[in-house]
Amino acid sequence: MTMSARILFIDRDGTLIEEPDDYQVDAVEKIRLVEGVIPSLLELARHGFRFVMVSNQDGLGTDAFPQAHFDLCHDHALRLFTSQGISFDEIFICPHLPDDQCECHKPRTGLLTKYLAANDIDLTASAVIGDRETDMQLAERIGVRGLLVNVDAENALTWPAIVDLLCHSDRVATIERNTNETRITTSVNLDTADKIKVDTGIGFYDHMLEQIAKHGGFSLALHCDGDLEIDEHHTVEDTAICLGSALRKALGNKLGIGRYGFFLPMDESEAKVALDLSGRAAFEFSGTFPRDSVGELSTEMVEHFFRSLADSLGAALHVEVKGENTHHMIEACFKAVGRSLRQAIRTDGTDLPSTKGTLS
Repeated sequence: MTMSARILFIDRDGTLIEEPDDYQVDAVEKIRLVEGVIPSLLELARHGFRFVMVSNQDGLGTDAFPQAHFDLCHDHALRLFTSQGISFDEIFICPHLPDDQCECHKPRTGLLTKYLAANDIDLTASAVIGDRETDMQLAERIGVRGLLVNVDAENALTWPAIVDLLCHSDRVATIERNTNETRITTSVNLDTADKIKVDTGIGFYDHMLEQIAKHGGFSLALHCDGDLEIDEHHTVEDTAICLGSALRKALGNKLGIGRYGFFLPMDESEAKVALDLSGRAAFEFSGTFPRDSVGELSTEMVEHFFRSLADSLGAALHVEVKGENTHHMIEACFKAVGRSLRQAIRTDGTDLPSTKGTLS
């Protein structure tokens, strides 16, 4: 599974370069970059963002706005960015006047129609960045957030502030799953551990999910209304799928993660867990429980939970447990998986821990 691209659709004049007074022959000498844009784009690129320039140039190619004059300024601006190691996947420029009512003039989306169709874009992580309301309207029309920059407005940001917002905010995700058997909402925050609330209707299972979050060092809110009048199977399986999906979504592009995770004893029991957030699902389980159930949770569902978690998380997960007390054995498994996740999801820098260049 390939990771969806995180794209920043960026306006040009007033956003990347200071708004030009005109495009006369000597205008190239007046090109100035917006304050903070170079280090900010470099940081955004290190965090896996790609850039697409989208610009209205009203009347370009007319006698009042000669193409040759614009090209001199535009090429000079691109050379400034290229010299600093910044490139754009695509550059889209609309030359039409607003009164032309063309489908390419922002906030209309015609310039981007083919690009959006041809690329797998993570809309929740992507954004339009610009200095005008038309940029914010464009963001709404293509389904990404809009970030206002370099203007005197209450909700406007500086370029460094955009970096903080996009690169250093908490890694969060919410997954909802509704079927004829279960209705589930799961939310995680990988960068705080101040809230853990689980309600599946299975007391011992709730306690085990709390162990994963507590020892994993992340916040978890999970609620499930399941068909417990039949048995616990659908509730356990579907919550495992939701939890794994939420963790995978919150991890994003996985830049800087530890990737690997831990074994621990619990009284007479011992659980060994090997974890790899590789993006490829694989699962191995070794252990025999002395009892058939603990509370309302059948022990056969323990292995099934971890298999479903590995599949939806896209992880290689190996669990081995031994002991005499079934309660201790199961709890050791959940705690050890939590501790493995704690190591694997923690970030340090922006390097991707893979020589392949992807963990998807």
